[in-house]
Amino acid sequence: MKPGLTVEQQVALLAQRDLVIDDEAACRTFLVSCNYYRLSGYARYFQRAPHLGDDTFKPGTTFEDVRAAYVADEALREALGKSLARVELMLRTHVARVIADAHGPYGSFLEERFYTDVGDAEPTVESLLRDIRRSKDRHILRYLDGDDFSRLPVWSAVEAWSFGTLSRAVERGARGSLSDSVATSAGIAKAGFAYRVRSLVYLRNRCAHHSRLWHHSVLDAGPTPNNVRKKAKRLAGQFEPRSVLDVVASLDDMASRGNAADPVLPLLLERHTRDSVFWKGLARPQSPRDHSA
Repeated sequence: MKPGLTVEQQVALLAQRDLVIDDEAACRTFLVSCNYYRLSGYARYFQRAPHLGDDTFKPGTTFEDVRAAYVADEALREALGKSLARVELMLRTHVARVIADAHGPYGSFLEERFYTDVGDAEPTVESLLRDIRRSKDRHILRYLDGDDFSRLPVWSAVEAWSFGTLSRAVERGARGSLSDSVATSAGIAKAGFAYRVRSLVYLRNRCAHHSRLWHHSVLDAGPTPNNVRKKAKRLAGQFEPRSVLDVVASLDDMASRGNAADPVLPLLLERHTRDSVFWKGLARPQSPRDHSA
């Protein structure tokens, strides 16, 4: 069992592990606002071999080196948050439009037979209704009569759904054809569209929970189209399929449809060179087990 440490003890522990701290007051101030455990997720990439129990820092590593990676990651999450929000709103618009035009704006989208559910996962309709019932917005409540949702139009309903719920509706709706229809409506390639949306949900959730993107291998990576990936690599150089940059490339492509948002990849290149520590951690994510002194 590890004992809890005061901020002063945390600074002392970092120094004991050979981290160069030129300004201890600035280090303490940073640790007051940033959980030590959260910072350690970045620090381990500057340590000799934390997976082997060696938490000492590589020679010459400074507190500013670690903080710079943390701050750059924070700035990336902020940039992505804006772009992801705009693409999410664009997708809500096209989902509502496609359902209303092809299936009618009332009723059908809240019927179990409208969706293809697989395995033991929660039925899609239950997810949709749970989000609707949870809403306190007037544009939802005005259409509800107890548990009767027959007057609720799809263009109002989509505003109550979480991004994850919206993603499941796209993937499973209209017996599997909703995905292609929404992609066509938005001017986005149909191949793998539902899974690309799912990868954006994954990325949005990490940003919303302030989770680390640097040296993170995306678990729910969508099938970024080859032409989109090649275009991104001409601009940014090589990156791995499960890197955050691969999802960013997919996001930028989707955001470019209808000018939903400014691309994030060029902004990243303005801030970081390809040979920088931060860029390498995005392009080729590693586990701490992948390095040792």
